[in-house]
Amino acid sequence: MKAAVIYKKGEMPKYAEFADPVVNNENEILFSVKAVAITNLDKGKASGKHYSSENDNQNGFVIGSDGVGLLEDGTRVYARGISGTIAEKAIIDKNIFVPLPEGISDAVAASLPNAVAGSAMALKFRAEIKSGETVLINGATGFTGQIAIQIAKHYGAKKIIVTGRNEKTLKTLLELGADEIISLKQEDEAIMAQLKATHLNTPIDIVLDYLWGHPAELILAALKGNGSFTTKVRYVTIGGMAGDTIQLSSGILRSANLQLSGSGLGSWTKEEVKLLFSEILPEMFLLAAHNKLKVTIETGSLVDIEEMWSKEVGDGKRLVVTV
Repeated sequence: MKAAVIYKKGEMPKYAEFADPVVNNENEILFSVKAVAITNLDKGKASGKHYSSENDNQNGFVIGSDGVGLLEDGTRVYARGISGTIAEKAIIDKNIFVPLPEGISDAVAASLPNAVAGSAMALKFRAEIKSGETVLINGATGFTGQIAIQIAKHYGAKKIIVTGRNEKTLKTLLELGADEIISLKQEDEAIMAQLKATHLNTPIDIVLDYLWGHPAELILAALKGNGSFTTKVRYVTIGGMAGDTIQLSSGILRSANLQLSGSGLGSWTKEEVKLLFSEILPEMFLLAAHNKLKVTIETGSLVDIEEMWSKEVGDGKRLVVTV
C-alpha cells in the first residue's frame, strides 16, 4: 500500500510503498482510510519530542494517529488507529469507532476529533464546566482554540475571553462566540492590566491553556489574590506552544482558590475516553453536519505528504490529507 512513512525521527515523512497492516487478533479490523488530519500530536510523535513517541524502527513506521475511513461493509466511520493512519489502509479496534452522520464530509470529520478531545475533554472532565461560567482560552487563534470557543459556548459558557498573537485572527473569534479579546503582542503590563480588570469585573471560572510558557505566567500572576476570598479558578493546561515550563510563585497558589490540572493522553480515565467516543464525538460530528460547529480546513493528497507536512497554514486552519 501507499503510505506516509517516517524512517528516522525528525525527518520528513516519505510517500512510499509499505507493507499492508496485519490483523493480529479478533478485536482488530482493517479499514480503508479516506482522510486524516495533520496535527501537532502527530508532528510531535514523528519528531520524537512528544511523550507518546514510538521507539525507533529501522524499517520505518507509518505516521498518523486517527482518521476517517470505510469498514468492509461500507460504513463510514472515524477511528483511532492501532497502526499508522496516513496510508491507504489501517488497523482499528472493532469495538471503538464512531459512525459518521450524513452531511459531514470526510475531510471535516477528520479535522475535528483531535481538537474536540483537546477542548471538550478539558471543559467537561477537568474543569467540569457549568452553564453561566466565564472561560478564558489562552491561545485561541489556532484550530483547537477556535473549536474550544464554540464548544464552551455550546456547553453554556456565559462569557468567553480569548488571547493570541495574531490580531487579525483574534478579531474573527468574536464571530465564533468570543466576547473579549486580549492581544499577547502588547507589553506585559498592558496584558496584566487587562487580565486583572476582566477578572475583577467578571471573575474567571475556567482557563483553558494551549500556550503555557510566559503567557501562562502572566495569567497566573493576574489571578493572585490579596488575602480576601477569591473565586475558584480551574486552570487546565492542554499544550505548551509557548514553552514547556513556567516559574510559579508559591504566593499565587496560597492567595487564590486555584485548581491546576492537565488534559491530554494519559491523563484521561478509561471511562472518560469511552464517553469521548460514545457521546462527545457523535454530538460534535452532528453539530458540524448541521453547520453549528464551524471549521476551516485545507486539503491535499497523500502523494503530496512531504509538501503538506512542511506547509505553514495560518488563521486557525487544519491540514487534512485525503487518500
